[in-house]
Amino acid sequence: MKTLFKLRILQSVWTPRSPSRLFHKDNKRLVSQLVSHYESINRCEQELPEHFNFASDVLDKWSQLEKDGKRPATAAFWWINDKGDEVKWSFEELGFLSRKAANVLSDPCGLQRGDRVIVILPRIPEWWILNVACMRTGIVFIPGTSQLRAKDIFYRLQASKAKCIITNDTLAPAVDSVLPDCQFLKSKLIVSEGSKDGWLNFQELLKVAPADHNCVKTKSRDPMLIYFTSGSTGPPKMVEHSHSSYGVGFTVSGRYWMNLTPSDIFWNTSDTGWVKSVWSSVFSPWSSGSCVFIYNMPQFEPATVANTLSRYPITTFCTAPTAYCMLVQHGLTSYKFMSLRHCVTGGEPLNPEVMKQWKTQTGLDIYEGYGQTETVTICANVKGMKIKPGSMGKASPPYDVQVVDDQGDILPRGEEGNIAIRIKPTRPFCLFSQYLDNPEKTASTEHGNFYVTGDRGIMDEEGYFWFVGRSDDIINSSGYRIGPFEVESALIQHPAVAESAVASSPDPIRGEVVKAFVVLAPAFLSHDPEQLALELQEHVKKVTAPYKYPRKVEFVQELPKTVAGKIQRKVLRNKEWGRA
Repeated sequence: MKTLFKLRILQSVWTPRSPSRLFHKDNKRLVSQLVSHYESINRCEQELPEHFNFASDVLDKWSQLEKDGKRPATAAFWWINDKGDEVKWSFEELGFLSRKAANVLSDPCGLQRGDRVIVILPRIPEWWILNVACMRTGIVFIPGTSQLRAKDIFYRLQASKAKCIITNDTLAPAVDSVLPDCQFLKSKLIVSEGSKDGWLNFQELLKVAPADHNCVKTKSRDPMLIYFTSGSTGPPKMVEHSHSSYGVGFTVSGRYWMNLTPSDIFWNTSDTGWVKSVWSSVFSPWSSGSCVFIYNMPQFEPATVANTLSRYPITTFCTAPTAYCMLVQHGLTSYKFMSLRHCVTGGEPLNPEVMKQWKTQTGLDIYEGYGQTETVTICANVKGMKIKPGSMGKASPPYDVQVVDDQGDILPRGEEGNIAIRIKPTRPFCLFSQYLDNPEKTASTEHGNFYVTGDRGIMDEEGYFWFVGRSDDIINSSGYRIGPFEVESALIQHPAVAESAVASSPDPIRGEVVKAFVVLAPAFLSHDPEQLALELQEHVKKVTAPYKYPRKVEFVQELPKTVAGKIQRKVLRNKEWGRA
């Protein structure tokens, strides 16, 4: 097999001898070596083998190392919940269960290589089994958050042409309610202790499924994952990733940004519906041979998180900046995080004051990274680098990241522009394949020689990147990416709403939140505004995923529009943020 963009370079840097020594900020020679290797990776021709499959080429290799006694005796997967239940698997056990699950998908469900399956499950072990099972069968895995409603599920089923959906008791009724109009759906699999009419039961089928399964030989650029991501106009777009883009692309993130080794236990709090879950609870840790730790919490509770970090030997922790803010506000000085040595974050900008308070209370730095559903890690702060509070760090290999103007020309250091990744003459393999069934949207992201992220930023003289904001109307609240169109579409279904526009509004905890500007229908002008605002909020929660609901509502007489009648969300956004 050809080396994966010269991954032997990475393997020569990462070694069990002493990762902490390698990255120690005072060891200038080793820091220089790290920088040199980073530059070497950037110069390397990106060579991919014709075939690659994360299950057979990575997970099964760790399983063999376990059998040979060459991997530390830590679990590959460790799951707990608030009821005291616990699950632990080695890589060998993960392989055994995922092969059985692969047979469930192939036989009772009748799925074949290339078919698509939507999986909407909370943080339960079955999500990880099914994720790996899809890799083994060549079935395209499409995750969704458990907050989705019937309308959201119907759209995803129709847009993706998924032949199977897998969910639990909670969402099965929503699926059944839209089933008559879903002509592509062929099978339904429920993860439940009980049976349900019209549904295949995963647990029952897993028990009797054979454990022998030959992993399909997928090509490196075959589709592996599809994520629905919100856009500033229209419904969510489908982002397609190949077996290599994430399967190989997160090796650098795992080894450097997350600083993982086979001895580490990594807890990432992300919901299974979000891309950060596969970033930090599948590919990055397992490419490094680390243990994935999961706590199936109904909701984020600072006290529960702090107690868990104290009680369990978690060495590496990842959560959203909003969650770090909640933790430092809760107060951590009375807790002892005996095993914790490395903390990372992403998804939204990290407030420098939160970073300072975390350091004061725990003695640990937070290493911020930046990326998108369409990419792997674009920028990151890694051990050995000087941390500049508020910065996203430097470009992460193998990306060549620049700040460009709207024509794709590189701007001088210190000048604001579009954060972009060079794609010509060679497109990085660890970039999304396409927006599925939307070639116009795919083409629109290319400016000259660059893929443009849609984010605005600045690169300083030392190569650090600083986030300024979105170039479109996307709202990033507590790491949730929310398109205004989706919220406006939900609002307009309420009889009180004649017109609406949605924009971001500053918030001290979440960074920014959804704010709705509503023009009322004449019949509702005399209604109590406070009560009506609550009613509209509850309406949105019922119609679409609750995380999208407007936390602020303002009733206005009219909305700012162009001469052509298009709503100017930018005017509303600038007003909220105090910009002219």
